[in-house]
Amino acid sequence: MITAQEALERLKQGNAEFVAGKPAKDTHLSLVERATLAKEQNPFAIILGCSDSRVPAEIVFNQGLGDLFVIRVAGNIVAPSQVGSVEFAAERYDAPLVVVLGHSHCGAIAATIDALRHPDQKPSSNLMSIVNRVRPSVEILMHTDLRHDLEKLRKYAVRANVQASVNQLRHGSAVLEQLIEKGELKVVGAEYSLETGQVEFFDI
Repeated sequence: MITAQEALERLKQGNAEFVAGKPAKDTHLSLVERATLAKEQNPFAIILGCSDSRVPAEIVFNQGLGDLFVIRVAGNIVAPSQVGSVEFAAERYDAPLVVVLGHSHCGAIAATIDALRHPDQKPSSNLMSIVNRVRPSVEILMHTDLRHDLEKLRKYAVRANVQASVNQLRHGSAVLEQLIEKGELKVVGAEYSLETGQVEFFDI
């Protein structure tokens, strides 16, 4: 059984290959391999990432079918359905690592900042459900000097939002808390750079 540290190193290696432009892992499986995956899966890591079309976890980490259990939602927010998905993968497949993956130039972050700066121009109620989950991380920063520099504000808000999601997963689920206490699960944050393709892990 792979450890959280081994899973983390595997992701780091895969991302280094992606950044270097090395050939992606072959996803053209044989009939036998596809048949095997149809019967079972054994992902070594869980990725809670953003829905942004430029940040597909399997490509960014150079992994193939069956390697990652990926949950994607705008703003990599943590709502009950996302928590349940993480619990499912951690318990069912013994995946030892959860990575909350944010990224530069996140649209959900920008939408949240816009909603806070222009409260009279609220987006749809459905989009507001995402904004409201990102809001606490951004609101704190809006009370600092960062409010005068939108570019820096967005940059810091991405990481603050990732950290908030990490904390919610670590402390908002009895199932995950127990696995973490037993040393069977690790939850970390990371940020993907659209400009360089690099993933920076933090709080590990």
